Amino acid sequence: MTAKAVPLGVPAVDGASRSRWGLLSDRGFRLLWSGQTISSAGSSVTAVALPLVAVEDLHAGPLAVGLLMAAVWLPWLVLGLPAGVWVGRIPRRTLMISCDAAMALVFVSVPIAAWAHMLTEAYLLVVAVVSGTGSVFFTSAYQVYLPELVGAGDLIEANAKLQGSASVAQVVGPGAGGLAAQVFGVVSGLVADAATFVISAVTLVLIRPRREAEADPHATSDSPQAGPDSVDAGQRSHSRSHSRSHSLRTEVADGFRFVVRDPYLRAITAFGAAANLALAAYQSIVVLYLVRDLHVRAGLVGPLVAVGALGGILGAWLVHPLCRRFGTARGAVAVQLAATPFAFLIPLASPGPGVALFVIGSLALVAGTVAGNVVFASFRQRYAPPEMVSRIITFAMTINHSSIPVGGLLGGGLSAVIGLRATLWATAGVLVASCAILLIGPLARRRDLPTAVRSASHRSRGHHVTTWEA
Repeated sequence: MTAKAVPLGVPAVDGASRSRWGLLSDRGFRLLWSGQTISSAGSSVTAVALPLVAVEDLHAGPLAVGLLMAAVWLPWLVLGLPAGVWVGRIPRRTLMISCDAAMALVFVSVPIAAWAHMLTEAYLLVVAVVSGTGSVFFTSAYQVYLPELVGAGDLIEANAKLQGSASVAQVVGPGAGGLAAQVFGVVSGLVADAATFVISAVTLVLIRPRREAEADPHATSDSPQAGPDSVDAGQRSHSRSHSRSHSLRTEVADGFRFVVRDPYLRAITAFGAAANLALAAYQSIVVLYLVRDLHVRAGLVGPLVAVGALGGILGAWLVHPLCRRFGTARGAVAVQLAATPFAFLIPLASPGPGVALFVIGSLALVAGTVAGNVVFASFRQRYAPPEMVSRIITFAMTINHSSIPVGGLLGGGLSAVIGLRATLWATAGVLVASCAILLIGPLARRRDLPTAVRSASHRSRGHHVTTWEA
């Protein structure tokens, strides 16, 4: 039975969508949007400040910087899949607030350690891993929470506004971070980031819950198991523990199989993993490339990265008319084919006026990335069956993000062997080649992405088996 669905990009019929301000007239979304915009600005400061701390204060080399950037994403490899189950069992807003508080404490500890002369590369690696763990749970809960806050037909608008404002924050954040590094020292940006996490937590607290997140219907094993009175407490405890462990494994496997077997999710996820591998390798060395090959001063690194982030504003602004004109599937494929070749301009840059090639390449690359993210994120949020939404969204993100630490290590290690510029040529080639995944999948044959799945479930050998047809 096919669920009746509102097509992606078609506004739901509600007051927020009819207003000329769109979703910004909705108090709940406005609070979420403002909090995440400010938090994104802080995170963009940290994206520049953290490697600068390693390079400027600790004199780290390319491999050490690559390890540091990879460590931020390493928790996705370990916790990403079970997080999809846990997020389905915990109220999403509560989890997001807790993550914000923990992240604030983690980042404020770095300048404290620096002022106490206790900051080391190992300490930065621990901070990166802990902050990455918080990011796994916050991002997973955030992606599931958004469809609970807005209507299904408003998802593209919601994601475009959030991605667009995040891009604006990335323009302001690195510039502010670079200026703060020049005036107050490189660790000062991490203090600002800690403050933005506090602001994000406050805005989430102020949201009036429309409907609290409920446990995943499949997560029944969290409830205490009924048993005969003759079974002692130790046996019941062991039974509950074993049941929860079995349920976790089963639910992880169900969500993973769904993503791998569905032709649309499989193609989008495989493309995301391949593209992230190349982008992570590039991002892990971009600060070193600007400082050592292009001879950019530390105070100008942030502004240069910020100029590239302007492409995100362009991508978020274009995605809605692009989807109306060409369709969500064709539009998403077309924008990737148009944007990714600009990556070859980045290694062509040179000191002085030649830095303009770096700016143009970054601008186009970020525009294509953001436009694709808006379409693909909205698709997953609407397409996933309600009883599996947290697992499918999180598992797809896990596969995508799992390639990021690999890319970070690859970028750092490869640049240590063949040089920074040669590594950028290689990453650009991988990025362009990844578009082939979209061309050989079902997206190239459709105008629009589907908005629902048809399901049929049955029991086989005691396990829940689900087949899906678009």
